[in-house]
Amino acid sequence: MLKSYLWIKCWLKKHMSRKIKIYLSSFWVLISLAATAQVPAGFNVLKDPSSLKKNLLTENQKINTIESDFIQEKYLSVLSEKIESKGSFFFKKQNELRWEYTSPFKYIIVLTGGKMYIKNDGKVSRYNVNSNKMFKGINDMMMSVVNGNLFENPEYQVKYYSSSSAYLLELTPVNSTTQKFLKTIQMKVDKLSYEIENVRMTEPGGDYTNIKFINRKNNVPISDAKFKV
Repeated sequence: MLKSYLWIKCWLKKHMSRKIKIYLSSFWVLISLAATAQVPAGFNVLKDPSSLKKNLLTENQKINTIESDFIQEKYLSVLSEKIESKGSFFFKKQNELRWEYTSPFKYIIVLTGGKMYIKNDGKVSRYNVNSNKMFKGINDMMMSVVNGNLFENPEYQVKYYSSSSAYLLELTPVNSTTQKFLKTIQMKVDKLSYEIENVRMTEPGGDYTNIKFINRKNNVPISDAKFKV
C-alpha cells in the first residue's frame, strides 16, 4: 500500500498538470492516514460500534447503483483561497465508477473492467489497473469508499463517534511510515440512511480535501454509456 502511494505521488509529479494533481489528490490521499487523539467537535465516542457495522453492511448490500452530485473543497496552505470543484459520480456494483468534475473544469475518471480511463481537455488516457500497483491502489480505495466498507480494511484502525444525527468514522493507518505523509480521514455517515454524507482528508501540514455528497439516488437505472469515455 505504501509503495502504491509513493508511485502515485511520483507519477503525478512527472506526468500530470497541476489541475490534475489537485483532483487526483482526493483519491491517493485516501490510501494512507494517521491517528488523532481528539474527539471531533459535536461528537461523542461510540463505545460499541457493532450495531453501526452491522447496519452499514446490511444497507450497502441493498445498493446496486448510486448516482450523486458532490462539492469538493481543496485547501492548500500555499494558496489564500480554497479550491472548490463540483461534479457528479455514478457507481454500479460491478465495480464500475465514473467520477466527473463539471466545474470549474471538466475532468473525468472512469473505472471499469480492470481499466482506468482519465479524460482531460479532450484527451483520454487508459491504464491497466490490475497490472499496475499504483492504479490498483486507487481502484481498490475508491471502490471501498463508495461501497462503504473501507472501515473493514485490515490496513486501517478505526475510531467511531456519534452525534444526534450522524456517525463519524475516523481511520488511521497501521503502517507508521505512512503517517509521515497524511494525518486523518473522517467519514460522516447519516444515522437514518447509513449513507456517507461527507469525507474529509487532512494532511500533516494542515492541507485538506473535503467532499460533500448531495442529491444522492440509490438503485436508479444507469446507462452503460456512463462508463465509456
